[in-house]
Amino acid sequence: MHDLTGFQRDLLYVIAGLDEPHGLAIKEELEDYYEKEIHHGRLYPNLDTLVEKGLVEKGEKDRRTNVYTLTRRGRREIQARREWEYQYVEPAESAPA
Repeated sequence: MHDLTGFQRDLLYVIAGLDEPHGLAIKEELEDYYEKEIHHGRLYPNLDTLVEKGLVEKGEKDRRTNVYTLTRRGRREIQARREWEYQYVEPAESAPA
């Protein structure tokens, strides 16, 4: 996961949090988070990179719509990243007020 951009990591997290999301659903989630428009020219090449790296699987819902799911490796990478982050940042629920 160390070789991914922040945007690509965010894509992984969104895909992990949705049930077989399609490109438009992923785009909408990221637009809410970033509070700005995410262009197709940014979204789909980054999704393709995650597929090429074996972190995400791309399948067809219908002829026009692709769905994205995490691979086993993608889930392991997210878990490893969380464990690494917890070394440096306490989870919010255990942090003092």
